[in-house]
Amino acid sequence: MGRLVDQYGAQQAVRVIRARALPPEFTAREAEQERPPDLAARLNTWYARLAASNPAADVEAGKRSAARLIIPGDSEWPTQLDQLGAGRPLALWAHGTADLRFSCLKSVAVVGARAATSYGSHVAAEFGVGLSESGWTVVSGGAFGVDGAAHKGALAAGAPTVVVLACGVDICYPSSHEALFAAVGQQGVLISECPPGVHPTRARFLIRNRLIAALSRGTVVVEAALRSGALNTASHALTLTRHLGAVPGPITSSMSAGCHRLLRERKAVCVTSPEDMIELVGVLGDDLTPQVRAPAVPRDRLNESTKRVLDAVPTRGGAGPASIAVAAGVGLDTALSALGGLAAAGYVERSTKGWRLRKQQTAYRKALDSATLEPPLAPEPDPAEVPPFPEDFL
Repeated sequence: MGRLVDQYGAQQAVRVIRARALPPEFTAREAEQERPPDLAARLNTWYARLAASNPAADVEAGKRSAARLIIPGDSEWPTQLDQLGAGRPLALWAHGTADLRFSCLKSVAVVGARAATSYGSHVAAEFGVGLSESGWTVVSGGAFGVDGAAHKGALAAGAPTVVVLACGVDICYPSSHEALFAAVGQQGVLISECPPGVHPTRARFLIRNRLIAALSRGTVVVEAALRSGALNTASHALTLTRHLGAVPGPITSSMSAGCHRLLRERKAVCVTSPEDMIELVGVLGDDLTPQVRAPAVPRDRLNESTKRVLDAVPTRGGAGPASIAVAAGVGLDTALSALGGLAAAGYVERSTKGWRLRKQQTAYRKALDSATLEPPLAPEPDPAEVPPFPEDFL
């Protein structure tokens, strides 16, 4: 149907179907397809559906449900849908206050399992909040599990969100999401290529997944089993050369097996936060994930030669400055100077056998001493009483 409309336009396609006679050149071109369709069967199906259709009633039903019809060329039409080629929807019904095209300029699809685990729902909600607070619109299918959690996260952040339905925009499916869809209508937009009054079918869920992938700059799969509609959306994203991310989960969870397969086959990028996804789909150099550094410890402030001397000091017994200098690979003067500074900072101490590391009492040891009523270890010196570490060792 998409190829027929692309070649002859919507009005001429209707005339062809009513006449039940496809143009010869179109029939010849379709015969060259890798898997040529049964045009006679298709034409009979279209003819029967056209005879039963009532466009005027559809428009009237849309008005009653406050829905609007968007077609290619309208100011609200998302032009990225044109990349679907012959699979582009002929029109979209929209219900909500948000502008569809504007909302999808910076958007990310968050998809996953309907039977999501608590982990998946939590992660999806975090992505919904994080993406929305950073100015990105969340696009999903409005289903149970990951979809619903992502939409709720976006709404909680006060941002618009896009729900792509597999039924008419006046049909609430699942029915328990009535409050969620009402909130989306006030803050975002619900869309469907099905006219009002159409109920969902299994096939329509798979068909609408291409729209979720096409509307967004990238798709992140939060949770997905090996057989999952979310993987179908991921496949559409790859076909459209859109960015694809996957959230890793427990290796014991079957609900994350699909994500792990995408990562193992290098079809998706591992993302663990909204910032990771924004870096993946954002503008090069502008949307970078903040670097997470390991916690700093006082030892990090030591210069290189002092660190080497500290590494060479034994834990037990002791060693002389010459032995430490050889083990550290530094001169004797450098070792002596470093040992003096390390002793002043409380890292090492002098024993009868030479220099050794000073025992550091931990909070765990303190708790153990208290619980067993054993004599506690020597207390750590008060930082106020420890001489400052010489600047020339830093």
